[in-house]
Amino acid sequence: MRQRLLEATAQCLVDCGWSRTSTTLVSQRAGVSRGAQLHHFPTKNDLVIAAVEHLALLRRDELAQAAATLPDGPARTRAVLEMLGEHFTSDVFVAALELWVAARSDPTLLAALGPFEQVTGRETHKLTVKMLAADESQPGARELVQATLDLIRGLGLANTISNDQKRRSKILDRWAAVLEDELPRRESA
Repeated sequence: MRQRLLEATAQCLVDCGWSRTSTTLVSQRAGVSRGAQLHHFPTKNDLVIAAVEHLALLRRDELAQAAATLPDGPARTRAVLEMLGEHFTSDVFVAALELWVAARSDPTLLAALGPFEQVTGRETHKLTVKMLAADESQPGARELVQATLDLIRGLGLANTISNDQKRRSKILDRWAAVLEDELPRRESA
C-alpha cells in the first residue's frame, strides 16, 4: 500500500503539478482509503517527503539500468548523451522538478529534498564519469562532465514547455563531438 501511495504521488506531481497534488487525490489514484493514506502519511508533507526519497531511488535505478545497455565503441558518447537526455525528460524528472520548484519557497520540503538531491547529483555525476570513461585527474574533465549534466538538465527543463526533441538532438550531436575532442579519457577507454 505504501508503494502504491508513493507511486501515485509521483504520478500526481507529473500530471497535476505540486499545487494540485493533494493527499485526497493521491489516495484516489492509489486506490486506497483516505484513512489508510493517513495511517501511512498523516500530512501532505509526510507523503511528499517519502515521495522525495522514492523519486531519488527511482532516478538512480533508471540511470543505472539505462547505463547497462549502452554500446561500446565510437557511438558510445552520443548514446550516453541520448540516455541522459531521455532521463532528464522522463516523468521521474518532471516529478522531481515539481518538488524543486515547491521546495524553493517551502523550508520543510527544502530541508528534506536537499540531502537527496545532493546524493542524486553526486551519483549521477559519478555514473556519467564512468559511462564516458572520463579521467577526472586531468584538467577540465570534471568541468566537462558537469557541463554535460547541466546542459542536458537544462534541455530537459525546456522540454517541459514544449517538445524540444529536434533541437535537443542537434545540440547533443554537437556536444558529443565536443566531448570526443576535448574530454580527457582513461587509458582503458
